[in-house]
Amino acid sequence: MAKYVYFFGNKEAEGSAEQKNLLGGKGANLAEMTNLGIPVPAGFTITTQACIYYDQNNQTFPETLEQSVKDNLSKLESAMGMKFNDPKNPLLVSVRSGARVSMPGMMDTVLNLGINDTIVEGIIRKTGNDRFAWDSYRRFIQMYSNVVMDMDSEVLEHALEAKKEEKNAEADTDLTADDLKSLVPVFKQKIKEVTGKDFPTDPMEQLWGAITAVFGSWNNDRAIKYRKLNNIPHNWGTAVNVQAMVYGNMGDDCATGVAFTRDPSTGEKKFYGEFLQNAQGEDVVAGIRTPQPINKANKTDSTQISLEEIMPEAYNALVEVYKKLEDHYKDMQDIEFTIQNRRLYMLQTRTGKRTAKAALKIATDMVNEGAIDKKTAVSRIEPAQLDQLLHPTFDPKDKADKKEIAKGLPASPGAAVGKVVFNAHDAEVEAEIGEKVILVRIETSPEDIGGMNAAQGILTARGGMTSHAAVVARGMGKCCVAGCGAVLINYAAKSFRVGDTVVKQGDIISIDGSTGEIFIGEVKRVTPELSGEFATLMGWADEIRTLGVRTNADTPHDAKVARDFGAEGIGLCRTEHMFFEGGRIKAMREMILASDLKGREKALAKLLPIQKQDFMEIFEVMDGLPVTIRLLDPPLHEFLPHEENAIAEIAEELGVSIENLKTKIENLKELNPMLGHRGCRLAITYPEIARMQGRAIIEAACEVKKDKNINVIPEIMIPLIGDVKELKILKDEIIKVAKEVISSYAIELDYKIGTMIEIPRAALLADEVANEAEFFSFGTNDLTQMTFGYSRDDAGVFLPDYVEKGILPDDPFQKLDQNGVGKLVEMGVKLGRSVNKNLKIGICGEHGGEPSSIEFCHATGLNYVSCSPYRVPIARLAAAQAAIKSN
Repeated sequence: MAKYVYFFGNKEAEGSAEQKNLLGGKGANLAEMTNLGIPVPAGFTITTQACIYYDQNNQTFPETLEQSVKDNLSKLESAMGMKFNDPKNPLLVSVRSGARVSMPGMMDTVLNLGINDTIVEGIIRKTGNDRFAWDSYRRFIQMYSNVVMDMDSEVLEHALEAKKEEKNAEADTDLTADDLKSLVPVFKQKIKEVTGKDFPTDPMEQLWGAITAVFGSWNNDRAIKYRKLNNIPHNWGTAVNVQAMVYGNMGDDCATGVAFTRDPSTGEKKFYGEFLQNAQGEDVVAGIRTPQPINKANKTDSTQISLEEIMPEAYNALVEVYKKLEDHYKDMQDIEFTIQNRRLYMLQTRTGKRTAKAALKIATDMVNEGAIDKKTAVSRIEPAQLDQLLHPTFDPKDKADKKEIAKGLPASPGAAVGKVVFNAHDAEVEAEIGEKVILVRIETSPEDIGGMNAAQGILTARGGMTSHAAVVARGMGKCCVAGCGAVLINYAAKSFRVGDTVVKQGDIISIDGSTGEIFIGEVKRVTPELSGEFATLMGWADEIRTLGVRTNADTPHDAKVARDFGAEGIGLCRTEHMFFEGGRIKAMREMILASDLKGREKALAKLLPIQKQDFMEIFEVMDGLPVTIRLLDPPLHEFLPHEENAIAEIAEELGVSIENLKTKIENLKELNPMLGHRGCRLAITYPEIARMQGRAIIEAACEVKKDKNINVIPEIMIPLIGDVKELKILKDEIIKVAKEVISSYAIELDYKIGTMIEIPRAALLADEVANEAEFFSFGTNDLTQMTFGYSRDDAGVFLPDYVEKGILPDDPFQKLDQNGVGKLVEMGVKLGRSVNKNLKIGICGEHGGEPSSIEFCHATGLNYVSCSPYRVPIARLAAAQAAIKSN
């Protein structure tokens, strides 16, 4: 019989950290802390399997679950020496979600559960603290009505704000016991008016309501959206943790807080966190009050009071616990704690979310400290996180000239510029049409996840470094400035004010997540300097990986950027991109519009020196590294104008009639150009194009080698072949030209001629193709398009539905379809190497920079992947991780 409930308490737990898939991250770590002898309030975890059962069985629970919960509730009562639903010695519990990976704020929590009009009086008798009792009661009603009864939290929040206004209270803590007591019937009446239901008073009914709500929250909109953004499977389910309440809101000798064992923004080895006195944990995370620093080292001004100063014994106990946890887990931990009557209790530990900069520093520092080895360090960095390090920061000179209007907390580093929007919906709408936006909120909530993802950066008026905005932004790699109290937001007017400055929706601002500064207008950005830790970790990755990493680059600038990022050559240089600039396009159009071979050759003669110069510059940058140059690929109509005024302008430029030009354009049109006259097919019809490009490549290589003594390794790639005879015809043409050119320069030059495998037939006949090709490069963009029969330009209309409905696990143009397209790649590799065991094989589609696709390429035995310049470090790291996994 399946076991659905696991107990923890009294320094013993039925579970452990290894059971994250079953107990969720929170439940597994609560069990682990309990087994380590760390002070954790007793409780029990309902497994993810129960949630999966609930989802798959029409929202019903397993038969044995009710009795298991009762049995474990009895154990909990024994461990705590208190009783659920007993006014003489009342036990209240928290009910929290806990998926196997951290999903901060995405699912539901209920605190202070088990309280009612009778129990609240029992708490007062037991504690002698009526304010605490009524505060706990009103908090419970607020949370339960929202989470379980699905009532808008603003309704009761307005009632609370009205009471504060009536009593001239600035904060919730300024309300008296009588004030809070008077809110309870008001809250209940509001709930009855809005929902039509009475607020439940039976603690067992409350408990099952909360358990049901937590299971249900696995499939709420924000959780689904978060899983999509973070590639978390929808079928994992969440665990539910039922735990004895401990109270940070009993008075000034109580507190609650969140801390990190190292700085999550910089990675610096210092204990870092925030706390609130006389509060409950949700207050810190929700950013409702701006918290205080946990220790003296983190104070930013003299008005702040740290936990280290006001409760030194509890702080010292917390230091001892954090050191024990980091030493045990061998990684930076994100911890939550409550202090009740100066006694410390731990409520959570988990691997802390961190910026890319922090991740690199923590990983390299821990290797240097002897805590982990190099392979572990390399495995810990998310390849996609490196994007944070490879994009611009603000130019200090330009920043100095701009108007700084305010400064908040530097919650997540980076530099963001965009139009101001005030809600998540507007952020998503604007981003959809290509606008860059900054999401400005009083504080963010989990419902804002879509807007946070769409925005360039996030600015909040409330909340601290551990608020929802800060944690989620760091996880996303988004720039965030939090807790900027000077920003007074008016949602109704869609504006905010800082002193006399008013900023309206649509106005441009710049925010610096590394300093907390906010500027009016656009501040210029500069390319960041990569840290020593980046170079160190990339060096370790290079020691480990066996898969080469090249770049897709068409210009000397891109080639240099990629080389600086560690590219080991160019895997794809698209020659057609060179034809679209300035005067080049005119010569290209002359060639297309020429009526005979002589006319085409005349136009191509104009293009030859231009192409040659481009190649020379790229060869110089890539000194000694291979450069794979793809011959002309797109259909010719792409180089011609289609709008009336442009056609007239080109006709005049080229000295042809508008009618003749229109006729030519019409004749070149194709019903399905991606399957039409392009790639090698163009060169078969017009071999003079291939001859010109071949000559430009070989002449450039010879001149650079002869004049600059640079080692040049040109690789000429013939695109879109479906039959070996296409390759042979064009290869012979190029060899003939190459021999003539090399002879004229009187030097030796090694060059290769290979092909792109991007048509399924070429993969199926790869053994035949390998008889002529000296290398293969899988063009997985076209190979995916032709294998699925999807137009990559149009598939965006329906692919989201396919992913949503589980037809496909991912968009196959973003992640390689390993089951289908992958089989063709495997077949092509196997067949090709059956003829030539040393055949060099790479991949140059967009998949070359995507980690799971890179892992597939490693497993399939490719020699290299090729990706855009800024993804080169990501590919290097992903290739190392693939090597580690395979061993």
